[in-house]
Amino acid sequence: MTKARVVSLTELGSADVIKVIDKELPPPAKGEVQIRQTAIGFNFIDVYQRSGVYPLEMPTGLGHEAAGVVEVVGDGVTDFKVGDHVVYMNAGIGAYASARNVAADKLVSIPNGISDEVAAAVFFKAMTAQYLVQKTYKVKAGDVVLVHAAAGGVGQILAGWAKALGAFVVGTVGSPAKFAAAKEAGCDAVVDYSQPNWVEEVIKATGGKKANVVYDSVAKTTFLGSLDCAAPFGTVALFGAASGPAPEIQPEILNKKGCLFLTRPSVFPHNATAALLKENAKAVFDAIAKGQVKVQIGAKFSLEQAADAHRAAEGRKVSGAIVMTPWA
Repeated sequence: MTKARVVSLTELGSADVIKVIDKELPPPAKGEVQIRQTAIGFNFIDVYQRSGVYPLEMPTGLGHEAAGVVEVVGDGVTDFKVGDHVVYMNAGIGAYASARNVAADKLVSIPNGISDEVAAAVFFKAMTAQYLVQKTYKVKAGDVVLVHAAAGGVGQILAGWAKALGAFVVGTVGSPAKFAAAKEAGCDAVVDYSQPNWVEEVIKATGGKKANVVYDSVAKTTFLGSLDCAAPFGTVALFGAASGPAPEIQPEILNKKGCLFLTRPSVFPHNATAALLKENAKAVFDAIAKGQVKVQIGAKFSLEQAADAHRAAEGRKVSGAIVMTPWA
């Protein structure tokens, strides 16, 4: 048995409910490998689940994404060996841990030249950006793209990737303090969506053009404005709810706004099989190699500081990705 430090929740609520405990980890079962985790990725869905926006059954672990080194290989596993560096983002709740058993078909190998820390910081977020720019709406040169929360972990990757594909990218942020991070990520223009005239400012920034695609992870405070920013026959992709659920609308409004396409995609169905996971991961790692995806780590915490990481994210105090390590 291996001793691991893991985050355990027995109730939902504020970051104060996060507890780190010792746990005995059994040997990996058939089809699994045991990973000594070296870097753990934070994603805002972790906050939604911890707080009860997306309720989990108690007791539960927390977290979706981590990278590390294969320590033990279970029966039937042929794709990985001891010493391999791997990353995952959809192996079930419980990534906040120093060690973990993970089904081999949920893992991908980390290519040479990419560190465990970078992989954990970017994998979930880049896999999200990948389906958004390559599948939900295939961004092409000359497109106008609007990215909300462009200074956040996913937002920075989305903005930079869309810019690398030849789009004119407008990013929105929640405060002037995040303008620089959004610009550095690749935005041609940045607008503060907390201001009442932000829709007009977005359209002004493009020279009067509306967006071919709007990527909205903010929802409650931006969604109706997102519809106003989309060009006729444009796409509005609502893929998160950082400010709360989006207002309900009648379908007819999409007609009146210009025959818009509205979708609510998520990363997991896009990677529902091992084959899809590997295919999409290759696209992500290729984009990193080409410089289309750049990694901006905004803050680092130890696993013991997981609650502090959540507070920092909820307080909008971090631009870029948050990474946790199992050690102090």
